[in-house]
Amino acid sequence: MMTLLLLFYEFFKTGLFSIGGGLATIPFLRQMSVQHGWMSELELANIIAIAESTPGPIGVNAATYVGYYAMGVLGAITATLALVLPSLITIILIAKALGKWANSKVVGHLFRGLRPVAIGLIAAAGYSVFKVATFFELDLSPFALQIHIPALIIFAVMLVSMQLKPFKKLHPLVYILIGGVAGAILQM
Repeated sequence: MMTLLLLFYEFFKTGLFSIGGGLATIPFLRQMSVQHGWMSELELANIIAIAESTPGPIGVNAATYVGYYAMGVLGAITATLALVLPSLITIILIAKALGKWANSKVVGHLFRGLRPVAIGLIAAAGYSVFKVATFFELDLSPFALQIHIPALIIFAVMLVSMQLKPFKKLHPLVYILIGGVAGAILQM
């Protein structure tokens, strides 16, 4: 029971403070992995990959997966509900107050201040996933990393191709499939 309450608390907190969408939940997931041991860095990278490649919001998918990993079906339900509950409450309150405060300069400044925070959280999460996906950790020292060449090649090709005009219109699923096939081929 205590683990379910802790799971609810951690994901409620994540839902409350992960401003910027699903990717902003990743630093919170990483902190949970460190603090509670519910998953390793590698498992977190796998969770993110699975959550990104399955339908639905990444934060919700990741919460469901982590909850299931930690406590089974009841954990999945608890983590998912806890993650979405703050957004549900916030949206209801904002919808009620938006008409009254929509043109407020203070509200405008508040949102201007929150945007860079969201970008910073997403960038930090992206760096964390990049590090886990492209490097093997040889020991606990942050300086003892070995580059995983196939993963780095896939990353570089995908990053460059997504910036090229003819490839920008491709559906993300195409990139996921190409990345999966490339990973399988490069590992042979």
